Amino acid sequence: MSVQIASISTSLPAFLDSKNYSRVIVLVDELTQKHCLSKIENILPKNYIKVVIKSGETNKNLTTCVKIWEVMTKSNLDRHALMINLGGGVIGDMGGFCASTYKRGIDFIQIPTTLLAQVDASVGGKLGIDFQGFKNHLGVFQLPKTVLIDPTFLETLTEREKRSGFAEIIKHCLIRDAAKWSEISQIDWQENDFATLVAHSVAIKEAIVTEDPKEAGIRKILNLGHTLGHAAETFLLNQGKRKILHGEAVAVGIITEAYLSYERGLISIVELEEIEAYLFATYGKVPLQESEIPEIIRLTMQDKKNLGNEVRFSLLTGIGDCGYDIPVGKSEMKKALQYYIG
Repeated sequence: MSVQIASISTSLPAFLDSKNYSRVIVLVDELTQKHCLSKIENILPKNYIKVVIKSGETNKNLTTCVKIWEVMTKSNLDRHALMINLGGGVIGDMGGFCASTYKRGIDFIQIPTTLLAQVDASVGGKLGIDFQGFKNHLGVFQLPKTVLIDPTFLETLTEREKRSGFAEIIKHCLIRDAAKWSEISQIDWQENDFATLVAHSVAIKEAIVTEDPKEAGIRKILNLGHTLGHAAETFLLNQGKRKILHGEAVAVGIITEAYLSYERGLISIVELEEIEAYLFATYGKVPLQESEIPEIIRLTMQDKKNLGNEVRFSLLTGIGDCGYDIPVGKSEMKKALQYYIG
């Protein structure tokens, strides 16, 4: 898989000219249809097919997949067609999943338009959808033919969306680059050069994924902040205005899991306080209640890193370093969530 960071006006024509696809289908949501499609429309074949779905994590499910597969089927797409996923993590995850399962798989490419998708979701071939409230519960590993990243798409984002994506940049620095963490944590998040940070994060993720494509070992460190983070995100997903973005959930996860790292003697109190101070300053505090802790912990039982009934975490072993497959008990998780709330 190749990842290209360049103007989409040059990278997409070069890719399409190098192939001979029978048809092209483009997956967008109402937001990327409005703000991003115009950047590529004149590059696409005249007879391209457009599928518009509703944006948001709550629509990343089998019902939406059925709609996508129906359009593909009614359009008589053969196995030589190409799907272009133009959007954020939801579009990339679900579009890649639909492409990989349609007629046992057609080619697809990712054109990520959010910071979250550019630095994390579009790279590495993890595809999937949510099922019965569990995040990314159904899915496959399948690499796209290419990932085309154009940083100018970030100009279409709200401040909240951009800050959400920044959480994955923080994660990459904490697990693999202490010097970069030191650099970004000294300034307000908005002062960063995001084109440079996108390239930095992509390089880290690509190196890890190349070493461990199917998440048998080292790739699990990319899940720092995602065990308790995913659980909190899932818990709040159907609670109306309490719903949070993925990166906001990862921030909750990084703080609670940094606390677990400290409790295990893996990082110092100074490192814990440095991490939490920056994340609270950047993201504020998600208003979780003490009474909600048991349900959040229950949701960790569905985490994909688990072994049997053992919930396994990726925890920091120092800033810039991370361990994985570390069993954590319910009482420890409760203590970490209480620490966050308190």
